Amino acid sequence: MTSEKPSSRSQTGFFSESGELGGSHAQFTEICTALYERELLTLAHMNTNNASMLKRRMGGLPYHIRSVARFMVTQLQLSPPLKVDTHNGSWFSKQPGKCPGLTQDNEKCVQWFKKNTDYGLVVPVLVQSIEGLTIELDSIDMFRESRDKIHLNKHGWFDLGEGQLTKKCSALDTINTLPTDEISKSAFSSSQLSCTTLTLLKPTKAIMSSACCGHMWNYKSKTNPRSLSLREMRLSTRLDWKSFTSTRKK
Repeated sequence: MTSEKPSSRSQTGFFSESGELGGSHAQFTEICTALYERELLTLAHMNTNNASMLKRRMGGLPYHIRSVARFMVTQLQLSPPLKVDTHNGSWFSKQPGKCPGLTQDNEKCVQWFKKNTDYGLVVPVLVQSIEGLTIELDSIDMFRESRDKIHLNKHGWFDLGEGQLTKKCSALDTINTLPTDEISKSAFSSSQLSCTTLTLLKPTKAIMSSACCGHMWNYKSKTNPRSLSLREMRLSTRLDWKSFTSTRKK
């Protein structure tokens, strides 16, 4: 994500730039405050000695937060697929009883990605761990010309050529591919719960809604939603809800 150079502007100056939003100033300020508090808390708990990286992330906060807040305020005037929670700076919608990412058709998913893969395309990834299940937003930053392998910015490589869209990341950071239907039909054995399993999903309205709202499930029922990172919030503003294909001008 593009970042701005650090600025000496005060927080008051930061919020005053919402003037372009007219009557929506209060909502803009509320969303900015929520996003700022959440991201600063995340940065405060980061385990890093890289001062340069931390400085870059801090310097980029005004740009990214204003961008997300403007988009969310705009959605308040429309009829978006998701509702806006201005107090928490997040999206919300009714949470399904079961995770919608467990029943995808593997072959149809592979064919969709071979047709629609593009740089910057926002895609969902089902994350299964001992804590439960959630769906995270990620984006494609590399892929082979044949589109048999694609690389996501956070979650790495997925092998479409082999039709294996699920990979297991163990505590030792070794990755083994598993058939998707083995994961969805299993009873989540202790060996599966000892690691994190990632499954690349074909985007649908139900899947992307749960991803944007941070819906979570344990292995019995739904649980409280998680808060999205600022990076995921930025990705949520780039979705084409009609087709979920790339909006990038080619």
